[in-house]
Amino acid sequence: MGRAKKAVLAYSGGVDTSVCIPYLMKEWGVEEVITFAADLGQGDELEPIRRKALDSGASQSIVGDLIEPFIREFAFPAIRANALYEGRYPLSTALARPLIARRLVEIAREVGADAVAHGCTGKGNDQVRFDVAIGALAPELKVLAPAREWGMSREQTIAYGEACGIPAPVSKTSPFSIDLNLLGRSIEAGPLEDPDVEPPEEIYALTVGVDAAPDVPQVVEIGFEQGYPVSLDGQRLDPVSLIRRANELAGRHGFGRLDMIENRVVGIKSREIYETPGLLLLIRAHQELESLTLAADVLRSKRQLEQQWADLVYQGLWFGPLKDAIDGFIERTQVSVNGSVRVRLHKGNATVVGRRSSSDSLYVDAMATYDSGDQFDHRAAEGFIYVWGLPTRLWAARHRQG
Repeated sequence: MGRAKKAVLAYSGGVDTSVCIPYLMKEWGVEEVITFAADLGQGDELEPIRRKALDSGASQSIVGDLIEPFIREFAFPAIRANALYEGRYPLSTALARPLIARRLVEIAREVGADAVAHGCTGKGNDQVRFDVAIGALAPELKVLAPAREWGMSREQTIAYGEACGIPAPVSKTSPFSIDLNLLGRSIEAGPLEDPDVEPPEEIYALTVGVDAAPDVPQVVEIGFEQGYPVSLDGQRLDPVSLIRRANELAGRHGFGRLDMIENRVVGIKSREIYETPGLLLLIRAHQELESLTLAADVLRSKRQLEQQWADLVYQGLWFGPLKDAIDGFIERTQVSVNGSVRVRLHKGNATVVGRRSSSDSLYVDAMATYDSGDQFDHRAAEGFIYVWGLPTRLWAARHRQG
């Protein structure tokens, strides 16, 4: 691979991505570095980040608002897929990476760059997600990952930056590493690297502790159309507003915290803490509505594919052929996922207390009831059981002969 002349760098304003700018130019001979910082609803003031990139040597510093496509094109499909990596993590961080990669590629083509760069380390998941996504979207672009190769400790990285005129970061008392977007927060590092250490309350920002949650429960009704959440308590909301409101409701009652040992793509285990109140609430409600509106065999098959979908997204294969094929299956199933689910929020719990679908419910009262209106043919059960159990009886008879 030849030397890159112009690179577009995924930029956060932190130590690693700031040092990447002079490092790419001084050590790797990149002639021009253009940075891109994504607004994903994290609430940060991005103008200082834009200015810092220029002060660190970038020729151009771009800031882009990706909040709406993040929710509509990435979060909402994840809700329809009930996407929970290893049955727990709703991919709040992973979902952002293919979107950022897509925008990096678009900018690279707009400015005539021949490379895309990022500041991911060699044992994280994000390097995989960026590299694979960029390779799928623009195989002609070089992918540069200096932090994966420079071999510097954090102290050495800071010193390198200072030598290049980048001020050292303000000393912080918190040892935690935090990633934040509108879907949630991930917290790791510091004392959390010991999986036996209880997370301190101070690390949480989107959810209150159980003791601080209201004593009075709150029931919220979530409306869906074709698997997409569209309303809360009867009020229709745009996708971004709906996520914000769901975060507020669930977080206020202490719902949405995860503490898990996670299997990273590169083969190591890591201890991760997540706060994803709104996303987990919406997935739980969506699962419940599907139990009412999807046929049993479709539901069982979808549950299997949901795990594959979550694995693919976690592993950086958003733009791959298998996810594309599973998307087609999910799209077809969601036609009938219409209705609403009521969830009681109380002291860290989200308990489904009701579900209904006026147009697509497969729950038939006359078949399910045990009262006088029962229309189920009980006499038909005997013949069904005979045929259903025939293979088992034949097998058992054969083995009893021995």
